[in-house]
Amino acid sequence: MEERRHRTLPSFLASIAAWLAYAFLVLPSLIVVPMSFGDKDEFQFPPQSLSLYLYKRYFFESTWMQVTLQSLLVGFCTMVAALILGVGAAYGLDRYEFRGKRAITLFLLSPIFVPAIVIALGLYLYLSRFHLVGTTPGLIISHTIITVPFVLISASAGLRHIDRDLETAAMVMGAGRLLILRKVTLPLLRPALVAGGLFAFLISFDEVVIAYFIANVETETLPVKMYSSIHWEISPVLAAVSTLMTLLSLGVCLAVAFLQRSEQR
Repeated sequence: MEERRHRTLPSFLASIAAWLAYAFLVLPSLIVVPMSFGDKDEFQFPPQSLSLYLYKRYFFESTWMQVTLQSLLVGFCTMVAALILGVGAAYGLDRYEFRGKRAITLFLLSPIFVPAIVIALGLYLYLSRFHLVGTTPGLIISHTIITVPFVLISASAGLRHIDRDLETAAMVMGAGRLLILRKVTLPLLRPALVAGGLFAFLISFDEVVIAYFIANVETETLPVKMYSSIHWEISPVLAAVSTLMTLLSLGVCLAVAFLQRSEQR
């Protein structure tokens, strides 16, 4: 019994330390939640009275809703493009052997390792030659580049758990590659596709550095609007927007965790 206590005590202390560190990191960001229910055009903590005034300003002011719709459009298009490119790349890298496979994999994953400011500057210089700076397609292309690696990782992990004998059996029955991919592989890969798509959408929706370089006043996204608001006017609506974005991120993470748990079962 004493040996078990000595073994469990370090793990218990490690858990306590992890939870304290997690609370230290999260609690400052949660302060905006009660502030978002203030009833005045100024930041108050704690608010003197609870109200939905700041949320009404966010939903009914055209400037905020315009950039929100722009972010939703860019995020959805980025998710679709990243899924098509990421899943195709993952399938090719997992199912085929060829020269330079490791180099191509490293190249596709490189946006994760390169600082965002470097990618933003490179995309700005490159897209400006094609007059795509300040356009929605330019934003979608930029966000697709940084989200494809996450879809690639998710799809590759899903492909490793698929029994290749199922594809071999379908091939023996006369099915072609495209039919096998559409009828066998993709249905089995659905949880990984949903998880990768959700991550791609969330990364695109929250991205600010690259959007700040590529977007202009007409194609401004919600994170860029928030950054500009902090820099120039410090609008209290930021508390409501931050709370909603926190809930969105939490919902996506919970959905991905649920999908991963259901896949393991």
